[in-house]
Amino acid sequence: MGRESAIVSEKVKLLLALLALQFCFAGFHIVSRVALNIGVSKVVYPVYRNIIALLLLGPFAYFLEKKDRPPLTFSLLVQFFLLALLGITANQGFYLLGLYYASPTFASAMQNSVPAITFILASALRLEQVNLGRRDGLAKVLGTVASVGGASIITLYKGPPLLHLTNQITPENTLEHQDHTSSNKIQNWTWGCIFLFGHCISWAGWMVLQAPVLKKYPAKLTLTSFTCFFGLIQFLVIAAFVETDINRWIIQSGEELFTILYAGIVASGIVFSLQTWCIHKGGPVFVAVFQPLQTLLVAVMACLILGDQLYSGRILGAVFIVAGLYLVLWGKTEEKKEANQEKEEESLTKHLLEAESKDKESANSSDIP
Repeated sequence: MGRESAIVSEKVKLLLALLALQFCFAGFHIVSRVALNIGVSKVVYPVYRNIIALLLLGPFAYFLEKKDRPPLTFSLLVQFFLLALLGITANQGFYLLGLYYASPTFASAMQNSVPAITFILASALRLEQVNLGRRDGLAKVLGTVASVGGASIITLYKGPPLLHLTNQITPENTLEHQDHTSSNKIQNWTWGCIFLFGHCISWAGWMVLQAPVLKKYPAKLTLTSFTCFFGLIQFLVIAAFVETDINRWIIQSGEELFTILYAGIVASGIVFSLQTWCIHKGGPVFVAVFQPLQTLLVAVMACLILGDQLYSGRILGAVFIVAGLYLVLWGKTEEKKEANQEKEEESLTKHLLEAESKDKESANSSDIP
């Protein structure tokens, strides 16, 4: 009974952590849009973000994991560097470029491809077992498709409005309008799609490759700190060639300071730690399948904070997302039950064979005169 209670408690913790993770990501969409609108540099923004994250995570990693931290090797440092290249430099760089050339709504929609890309990569690398002949395997596939489909409905189908808002932001004030009214809007939109697709691939690759690294180096905070450190170094090298104007590095308003602090403390420090912990507990596919929930949260937050209209299509999409998440959760639970049952059967079979072997040896020894 106590063991079952502990298992349920771990599942609740994992679900709450994943929900908090998506809330933080959704807020980052809103904050990043504000940062780009007020003119924060696309290179300075991630540099300051990762400096704050490193200052936040570094001391915790040093003191909390001082005794449990495995020894560092050159091979591990190379893997940390590659994780930073994927999870920070490519991930954050492509995201900001895509957000600048496209729109926040489209950026959130494109990120819904992350579960499918992660699922494919994890399956190809045999990190995720998929058996379509069993109910749990079919449920995971259908759940992923339903979640992505629900988020696509939220983005592509509006439906009739549910609220009649008087303080709704006009198109003239939005980034989408600025993009669509520019003379080179088609070219910008194409580049936005390309950059955001690169962002999704790098994000999925980071989550998949992080899983085997965590097995070799289970000190999660230290791993995250090294990732932030190498990502910061990589961005500083890029900044040395791209952002040479010293005025672009000066924070000139409280609004700029807030966006940078949110990006560093919440979107990097808290999010990286949460995501690493969730990947360690649930696996990369289980974490990635919650990604479509972010689109729903962005829609709700945009309605409450920015005054955007809430449409019935978003409610319909939410139903698909919840159904998809339930299917994946059920599939993962059944998969674990099946695996535990197989282990118990193997253990029982091994025990019976050993007992039978001992009985035969005993019988043979008693027959000897």
